[in-house]
Amino acid sequence: MIKSWMVIGGVAFVVAAAAGLIPPSDRKWFQRLRRPRWLTFEAAIPIIWTVIFICGAWSAYIVWEREPGSTNTWLLMGLYLLLEVVTIAYTGVMSRLRSLKVGTIIGGTGLIISIILTIAVFRISGWATLLLVPYLLWSPIGTYTTWQMMHLNPQDA
Repeated sequence: MIKSWMVIGGVAFVVAAAAGLIPPSDRKWFQRLRRPRWLTFEAAIPIIWTVIFICGAWSAYIVWEREPGSTNTWLLMGLYLLLEVVTIAYTGVMSRLRSLKVGTIIGGTGLIISIILTIAVFRISGWATLLLVPYLLWSPIGTYTTWQMMHLNPQDA
């Protein structure tokens, strides 16, 4: 029998793998952009997001196990999925459209979704809520960084 953690982890992995589908020309556009001087930790960002996605999947697992298959749980799983899709869409959509403004909007949208999800999960499980805190802390940093990059790269805003 397939366990719920396998399904949740598998879906999270498949969605995250979509981030690797960015064409080389879009990657080059993003790489050539100027960054804020204080952005000294850029090499750690993939590791940070990996930890955040693991925490999110673990949070979803806890929620699923509390009320497996209920309508409310399915709605929350949809919200977890939406959050991951929006987060993964950030680089791909921003790079495809070559617009840091779009990236800032997507980043802000992810933060709003994560706040809604965290509030909804709070009444179900404290642990599941705590596992969403890394997203709540990191998402504004990424969004602010993109906003700063808009000012450093006005031609790509």
